[in-house]
Amino acid sequence: MPVKIRLTRRGRKKLPYYHIVVADSRAPRDGRYIESIGTYNPITNPATIELDFDRALDWLQKGAQPTDTCRAILSYKGVLMKKHLLEGVKKGALTEEQAEEKFQSWLKDKESKIEAKREQIRNGIADEDKKRLEAETKIREARAEELAKKNAEAAAEEAKANAVQEAPKAEEEKPEEKQIEETKAEKPQEEAVKSEEEAPKAENNDETKKG
Repeated sequence: MPVKIRLTRRGRKKLPYYHIVVADSRAPRDGRYIESIGTYNPITNPATIELDFDRALDWLQKGAQPTDTCRAILSYKGVLMKKHLLEGVKKGALTEEQAEEKFQSWLKDKESKIEAKREQIRNGIADEDKKRLEAETKIREARAEELAKKNAEAAAEEAKANAVQEAPKAEEEKPEEKQIEETKAEKPQEEAVKSEEEAPKAENNDETKKG
């Protein structure tokens, strides 16, 4: 029976995660399987992989063929590297101690690369957050400036309208002031006329007394 190591899909729409399974190659993708040996979540960055290392290695040694994606996963986790070293031990090219030493060295180097990638992702997220915060600050400042400009224009329009409304009142008050001034000017003229009228009367009285 041809056996494959492949993925079977789980999860919701647009949020998939996968089980890594050993299954008959003739079975449907999401159908029955022989054994589940891990999970794979591609949504996270980097992808989250949980794998039963020993079971995966055992199935590879029994001749199970991984699909392309599963081959990449097994390579990422070091299963293919371990299988290659064990084959070298069988051929006599390496001792078990040398094989284990090489594998641990490879594993350490792999972990350091993974951690470097995680650090790079964290720094990238921090930079993106900083840029987004700066962009939001600029937008808020622009909005505040625009609002202040609109308020200033509204205040100017209101002041202009008030000035237009007050202008007729000032014009109405001016005739009253002019009338008051004319009245003040007429009073001395009336007094002068009255004085001129009284002056002949006084002269006539003087002549009458003389006669």
